[in-house]
Amino acid sequence: MPGGLEAMRGTPPGIKLIRNLRGKEWSLKTYRYVVLLLTFIAYACYHASRKPSSIVKSVLDPVPAKNEITYPWPVGEIFVRESGLVGHPIRAKGKGWVPFNGKDGTVKLGEIDVAFLACYSIGMYVAGHLGDTLDLRLFLTVGMMGSGIFVGLFGLGYFWNIHAFWFYLVMQMIAGLFQATGWPSVVAVIGNWFGKRKRGLIMGVWNAHTSVGNICGSLLAACVLQYGWGWSFILPGGLIFMGGIMVYLLLAAYPEDVGLACPNGWDSNKVDKEPKDVESLVQNEAKENVAEAGTSTTRQYGSLSRSSAVGLVQACMIPGVIPFALCLFFAKLVAYTFLYWLPFYLSQTAIGGEYMSVKSAGNLSTLFDVGGIVGGILAGYISDKLNARATTAASFMYAAIPALLLYRWYGATSKAMNIVLMMIAGLFVNGPYALITTAVSADLGTHSSLKGNSRALATVTAIIDGTGSAGAALGPLLTGIISTKGWDAVFVMLVIGAFIAGLLLSRLVLAEILERTSKQSSASDDQRQQSIMGMTSTSIYFFHNLFLMYSTSGKTFQYSWIAVWLLTYKLVA
Repeated sequence: MPGGLEAMRGTPPGIKLIRNLRGKEWSLKTYRYVVLLLTFIAYACYHASRKPSSIVKSVLDPVPAKNEITYPWPVGEIFVRESGLVGHPIRAKGKGWVPFNGKDGTVKLGEIDVAFLACYSIGMYVAGHLGDTLDLRLFLTVGMMGSGIFVGLFGLGYFWNIHAFWFYLVMQMIAGLFQATGWPSVVAVIGNWFGKRKRGLIMGVWNAHTSVGNICGSLLAACVLQYGWGWSFILPGGLIFMGGIMVYLLLAAYPEDVGLACPNGWDSNKVDKEPKDVESLVQNEAKENVAEAGTSTTRQYGSLSRSSAVGLVQACMIPGVIPFALCLFFAKLVAYTFLYWLPFYLSQTAIGGEYMSVKSAGNLSTLFDVGGIVGGILAGYISDKLNARATTAASFMYAAIPALLLYRWYGATSKAMNIVLMMIAGLFVNGPYALITTAVSADLGTHSSLKGNSRALATVTAIIDGTGSAGAALGPLLTGIISTKGWDAVFVMLVIGAFIAGLLLSRLVLAEILERTSKQSSASDDQRQQSIMGMTSTSIYFFHNLFLMYSTSGKTFQYSWIAVWLLTYKLVA
């Protein structure tokens, strides 16, 4: 790490100010709550800044006008879809925004989305390695501020009256690169602060930030849309920029930054049992000033005392990284297909014999994310209880197959049935996606093969989620092509993707099952040995007392039987 950056490491300025005002140190539990809250807000800001493009698409490229005439039985439900359009789909003249309101407007909007996701995926690999090399707090701050600037610049194209397609394409591409800094950084920070004992459940709850960010971004973009679509980008851009300032002031990316030991070096079972007097670990604040007066090397923060960062190749060699990365590729392919195409699917499918508006379809599609929140929490809790991440993820992916088929076959029966089946599908689709991108990534980033080197969290997270993001870009792209042949073909693609995702974890699932079986066999052997010892001791004691009862010289035989009993106990033990 460069010397200039080393000098910037240490306690965040906001925490120093709070220390001076309070006059005492926070406990470990308080620090953990603060870290959870700050990283939750930070990544919610990332997702909020991604939503404006989906909100303003209908403004940039107006949708065809629809005929609101309804038809009674028996014409009704059969021909509503075909008769709902006034002639052929045409664009309203003089509306929209050049260059997105032409005949190829939809294609250009799709190209912007693909460019964003492609740069996001590629940037993830670089950002992950940089996150393990640089200070995570500063790295995350720069990423959030950069994202805010380029999201805002996209919106300023409205006020500057820019109609060049390349401008909007470049803004989205650079924004995608900055957005890639978010996920590896926040997962690495969480991994630095929390042991493995309850990591799955904690991260399952924490992962709700994606849905919260999506909802907030949609509301922010929609509430200012009437004042010009540019504001729909500027407001979320300003939000994430301010979030970056908050992270710089308050986020302690490493426990060492505030004088605590790294939990990755603790026994995970003791982390939650021994923090009551952890304040004693941070009483070196006064010693720091004295030490700095004598030598600049007495106290070392964060990365100064940490091992060198792990390279991409070395991170890929960690057992489990490649299988989970490939699994996430197909899991995200399924999840992001729903994210980008579910509202369109709902608006094009008769539910209970009726077609809903685009706005209603968008509102209804959010319930898929609600099911995903439950799925992420449930997958994390189950994986903690079973201590089997791969088995949990694979089971959810296999369970997603019948859930997807049931949703396709019976989702159009009624709105209530559609909601129930949609939430079930979201539970099984997003559950493993959330588990792999959070708890699994953090586990692998602190794998035993690293021999205590904890500077692999961001790199491992970037490899896994970067590979998954490639699937996230491919899924919606394939859906746009395959949907022309019918939605049944799209669901066949989703089922195949879910099956392959589960299949890729087969070797890890088998290893977890064998490990669990061996532990149970070992426990059974221990119990059997204890049983034999107990029976042997009881038998010796019984015969000892029986012999004493019928012995004429009890005292002599008592000593001899005590000796025999002790010798036999030693042999059995």
